[in-house]
Amino acid sequence: MIKAVVLDVGETLVDETRIWSRWADRLAVPRFALLGVIGGMAALDRPATDALALVRPGFDLEAEEAAWERDDPRGLRNHFDAGDLYPDVRDALAALREAGYQVVIAGNQPSRAYDALVAMDLPADSVHTSEGWGVAKPAPEFFARVAEVAGVEPEAVLYVGDRLDNDVLPAARAGMRTALLRRGPWGYLHAARPEAAAADLVVDDLHGLLPGLRDLT
Repeated sequence: MIKAVVLDVGETLVDETRIWSRWADRLAVPRFALLGVIGGMAALDRPATDALALVRPGFDLEAEEAAWERDDPRGLRNHFDAGDLYPDVRDALAALREAGYQVVIAGNQPSRAYDALVAMDLPADSVHTSEGWGVAKPAPEFFARVAEVAGVEPEAVLYVGDRLDNDVLPAARAGMRTALLRRGPWGYLHAARPEAAAADLVVDDLHGLLPGLRDLT
């Protein structure tokens, strides 16, 4: 029996379009070009940040982030705020809680993301980031922490994310039930792969979780 629904952040709760568009502006490349290259990285199972090095040879992520912070210390830069939430997030999370499920947010994010998510006052019982835990997906230790903070056995957790490699497959190996969300570059691409059959649910938006949960035993 599922008792806790645990959700990833990027492209699950947060639409990253504005983040990558700001990166394109920062690197002086067309937004469409960078977003297209990111899609290519997703198809090739490469990190999204590899797209930055492709459009800007010799790119140094750490150095560029530091320079960007110096240039625009008060800006969002490569971070997010409430304006980046997908429209279904608040209502869907509230419905899950009203139905009696514990709602936990836990994803691969820096500490600054924790502050941003808490400031949004989402209908969630707790918020956690990989940097705060010192371990990131797809490591088994990340999913062990998920079950620990939820206070339930792994089989009582439904982990929701947009990727097979970081979300569905490692969560399933940890003994959890899983939902693959079809949005964002990885979500659409991964849902079309045969491995998507490993997910207990495949949903087009977060509103699809509650009906799907009713069908899970």
